Amino acid sequence: MARVVVFAEYGEPEVLHVIETDDPVPADDEIRIRVRAAGVQPFDALYRRGDFARYKQASFPARLGNEVAGVIDALGDAVSGFAIGDEVIAFVDSIGYADTIVAPAAGVVRKPAGMPWPEAGVLSASGQTADTALDALGIIAGDRLLIHAAAGGVGSFATQLAVARGATVVGTASERNHAYLTRLGALPVTYGPGLVERVGRLVPEGITAALDCVGGEANDVSVRLLGASGRAVTLVDWQAEQRLGVRRVGTDRSVARLAALTSLYEKGSLIVPIWRQYPLDEAPAAHREIETGHVRGKIALVTT
Repeated sequence: MARVVVFAEYGEPEVLHVIETDDPVPADDEIRIRVRAAGVQPFDALYRRGDFARYKQASFPARLGNEVAGVIDALGDAVSGFAIGDEVIAFVDSIGYADTIVAPAAGVVRKPAGMPWPEAGVLSASGQTADTALDALGIIAGDRLLIHAAAGGVGSFATQLAVARGATVVGTASERNHAYLTRLGALPVTYGPGLVERVGRLVPEGITAALDCVGGEANDVSVRLLGASGRAVTLVDWQAEQRLGVRRVGTDRSVARLAALTSLYEKGSLIVPIWRQYPLDEAPAAHREIETGHVRGKIALVTT
């Protein structure tokens, strides 16, 4: 039997609960994964609350989770290149909060040896989102990139990946996260009133691009600093394009992109920061935590 986190109505974290169901059977092009860890994203909480219902309506009982890591225990007849017992990382669509899933083999890569399960479980969605955003902005060496909410899950990855490309990163965060951002290679700056002036003092020559991971007034700041919206993108603010001309970008997921991230990890060029781990049964607590807006890095659900 598989254990799966579901919710039967929109609402507070307490609508999440675990049910038992038959083990899923992989189709010809799928693999079955015994999940060891899954990532929790801010989007998951917004979707659970119904904030995105007009864009993506849930079909109840609904599931959550777009990134997992675990061990293959069954293969579809058409799958090659993998074997039962392989440790893998996968990107999936709203099924990751479970101890057993099936996933298309085309969305799976091998887990680096020695990579802890929680780190493996939170990499694929947020890491690829960060990399997609940097590609959308065309970040190259010499760019000066402002990242709003740089200490969060996507922000932590985007900071490191931009630095690896040779960009100077200015990252907004509360003061308690400034030392953390410095370790990631960013110039930290406190968010809130006066941000435009503080960024101007840090980079007198001005920023060349901006990435928003939080929404709201952050996009106004980006446009003011850039003087235009052409090299500003948002991951979360659905209204920013209409209001300010700031593009909203999603995630362009591929095994090539995910494999590139795992390669950076193996080289020691990318760390995967885990803020906290929760057992699968404690998904409501994980959601309460992520809804505080003060998570540094990533939250993982673990099954063992």
